[in-house]
Amino acid sequence: MKPMCKTIGIVLASILTIISCAPDNRFLAVDKSGKTVVERFGQLQVMGTRLGTQEGKPVQLRGMSSFGLQWAGKYANDEVIQWLRDDWNMQVWRAAMYLTQGGYIENPVIKEKVISSIEAALKLGIYVIVDWHVLSDKNPLVYKDKAIEFFTDIAQKYGTYPNIIYEICNEPNGKEVTWQGQIKPYAEAVIGAIRAIDPDNIIIVGTPNWSQDVDVAAEDPIKDYKNIMYTLHFYAGTHGEALRKKAEKALAKGLPIFVTEWGTSDASGGGGFYPDQSKVWLSFLKKHGISWVNWSVNNKGEESGTLVYNADREGKGRWQDADLSPSGRFIRKVLRNEIRIP
Repeated sequence: MKPMCKTIGIVLASILTIISCAPDNRFLAVDKSGKTVVERFGQLQVMGTRLGTQEGKPVQLRGMSSFGLQWAGKYANDEVIQWLRDDWNMQVWRAAMYLTQGGYIENPVIKEKVISSIEAALKLGIYVIVDWHVLSDKNPLVYKDKAIEFFTDIAQKYGTYPNIIYEICNEPNGKEVTWQGQIKPYAEAVIGAIRAIDPDNIIIVGTPNWSQDVDVAAEDPIKDYKNIMYTLHFYAGTHGEALRKKAEKALAKGLPIFVTEWGTSDASGGGGFYPDQSKVWLSFLKKHGISWVNWSVNNKGEESGTLVYNADREGKGRWQDADLSPSGRFIRKVLRNEIRIP
């Protein structure tokens, strides 16, 4: 009987190995039956600190961000976004619309790249983050009226689709820009405008200090609105345990977090590629069920970019391994569930 028991044991171990290595259906952009992530998850909702499906099941979305659309808008098209969905297993695309530095305030036509991103997401059945990319302008109140105008238009056109996620303030920053003084009042005004049209889709609010001080927002969160989340940004080569402790403190207070931007480099977008530190962060996000979007799809040649310098200059997608940076190869494998994150 011992040989038979040994054989059965080997077979069972093999089956368990296959099961453990099989990708979780929740982490697929398109499942084996051909259903897209939006078809499966539907209207997203906030459940405690977690993102949830329409049916009330917790879910962790994973995806990619564009680089600034004024510089890398050529990738905000059907071909590239479909390639990222089908080859990279991307569930959510973030359209990063800067305001200054050649962005929307100075060049309103950039909005068309956001629209093309949304239309591609609707066609492909993935989620899309519409990012009002506050950065060098620091204080979100500076362009509050423009933000209300912009998000009102987006909500009127697309608010009935479950694909839409509004990110209303990317990275407010500066010592004079505080949660209670500038960020929260801005957020309440913009959220009110969106909710007058779209009562359900997720709205993500930036937090102080380049969206790192989620613990500060947790002390005085926005009330009277549902399906509100708060963003945490990090770069694996710069931010570590101290920032994770801030996140844990915020989560303990019940703050729902969505990492709408993180990089495998340091905070400059360069400075090296940090796979080990990235894995620590990815494990942390998995543990807490925090959705994330990696920065970013560009061919500048910087470490946080997915492509090597000057690759795919026409924005066609269908990248070969030689087109990808070390970060690009790493993130692709993570999204494809080829790198195990404990």
